[in-house]
Amino acid sequence: GYIERQRREVERLKKMEEIKIPQDLDYNRIHGLSREVREKLSKIRPISLGQASRVSGITPAAIMAIHIFLKRSKMS
Repeated sequence: GYIERQRREVERLKKMEEIKIPQDLDYNRIHGLSREVREKLSKIRPISLGQASRVSGITPAAIMAIHIFLKRSKMS
């Protein structure tokens, strides 16, 4: 069970690396992000969700909010 769980986690992380974040993304437009998260991401400018998830202080909820925003933006 442990090995399979680790394998799924590796696949999830690979998928997050493939989801690119536009360099001109205005984090203030994303609802649900704290001021601290917005400031960090605006300063660091991660290139993918995977990279953003490794930034200190960035929560899984923030990553999910960014992911949802990106998906909705593509649909528009």
